[in-house]
Amino acid sequence: MSFADRIDALTPDDLVARGSGKWTRFPGTLGAFVAEHDFGLADPIAEALHRMVDGFNFGYLPDSLAHEMCEATAHYVRRYGWQLEPRHVTPLPDVLSGLEIAMDLMLAEGAKVILPTPAYMPFLTMPGRARRELVEVPMLRTETGWEYDFDSLDKVYEQGDLLILCNPHNPIGKVATREELTRLSEIVDAHHGLVYNDEIHAPLVFGEAVHVPYHALSEVTAGHTVTSMAASKAWNLPGLKAAQFIVTSPSLRELWEPIAFGRSHGTATPGVVATVAAYTQGQPWLDEVLTYLDGTRVALADAIASKLPGVGHVSPQGTYLAWLETADLGLENPQRFFLEDAKVALTDGAACGAAGVGDVRLNFGTARPIVLEMIDRMARALEQR
Repeated sequence: MSFADRIDALTPDDLVARGSGKWTRFPGTLGAFVAEHDFGLADPIAEALHRMVDGFNFGYLPDSLAHEMCEATAHYVRRYGWQLEPRHVTPLPDVLSGLEIAMDLMLAEGAKVILPTPAYMPFLTMPGRARRELVEVPMLRTETGWEYDFDSLDKVYEQGDLLILCNPHNPIGKVATREELTRLSEIVDAHHGLVYNDEIHAPLVFGEAVHVPYHALSEVTAGHTVTSMAASKAWNLPGLKAAQFIVTSPSLRELWEPIAFGRSHGTATPGVVATVAAYTQGQPWLDEVLTYLDGTRVALADAIASKLPGVGHVSPQGTYLAWLETADLGLENPQRFFLEDAKVALTDGAACGAAGVGDVRLNFGTARPIVLEMIDRMARALEQR
C-alpha cells in the first residue's frame, strides 16, 4: 500500500484512538485547529527512538548528543544555502523559548515588539507577559495574496525595536521572497533593530516557492537576527520538546553565551534523538508527506471555491495551514459556529490579531477525505443556518 493510500484510509476514529490533542480536545468534531499533522512517524525516527529506549537513555541531555543535533542542524540548512557553523546552534525545549530569550535578554526596556498580523497566537500574548509593548502591523491582502505593509512597518519601527518574523508564515502560509526579506532587512537596519526569526515550518514549502533563511540573507541580517527552528512541525514531533536556537552575531553571542546552558536545560533527550534522525535520514519520508500535502492543498482550494463561495482563500505556499476569510459570512463568531454547527474544530482568527477577526485557520495536515469532509460539513452548516 502506498503512502497516500495509507493516509487516505485513516478515519476520525483512528485518529481519536491515537489520543493527540488535536483529536481529543473537542470530542465529536473533526480536529483542524492545533498545528500538528496525522501522517505517522518516519521509520528512521522510530528506529532511533527504539534504540534510545533499549539503551535506557533517559538521563539529562549529554553534551555529545547536543553537539550531534547542532551538527545535524547546520548540515540540514545547507539545502537553503545557509553555511551555518554548529557552534552557533544551541538546543532549546521549543521555538517559543527563543522569543522569550530575545525579549528578556536582547530587547531593551521600553522597546516595542512589532508583529505583522494575522500571526501565530502566542506571538500576541507573550510580549505583554514580558512587559513589552506589542505593535500589530496588519499585512495587506491583495487580489492574489498577502504582502507586508513595508511603509507602516517603517513608520512604527523605532531604534532598538524587535520584529517578529515567521517564515513560512503561520497562519497564512506565505513564503517570503528574497526581495521581500531584503526590504524588511533594510527597515530593521535603518532603525538599528532586531529580528526574532521563526522558521519552524521551513521544511514545508510547496511548488515554486523557495525558502530563504532571513538570518543568512546578508551580513546585516546575521548581525541583528536570532533564529528558532525545529523538526517538530514537518516530522510531527512537538511532544518531544526539542528545538534549535541560532545566534551568529558576535555582539548578540556575548549576551547569549553566559546564560545559554541554563536556558537550554529542559531540552528533552528523546526530542534531540528524534531531531537528529529527522535532519539526517528523514527527508525521503518528508518528501512523501509534501507530495501528499500538496495534493490536499489543491483539492482544498477547489473545494472552498466550489462549496464555500462566500469564503476568501489564498492557497498557502508553505505549512499545512489554510487561512479562510469568513468575515463576510455574517457570522458573529465563525470559529464557534463551525465548531457547534459543523463539528469542525478550527482556530479563531481573532486570536491571531485584529487583522484576523472574523476569519478562521484550518489545519489540512490529515487524510484528504477528512479535509474534504470538513468543507462539506461547513457548507451544510451554512446552508442550514
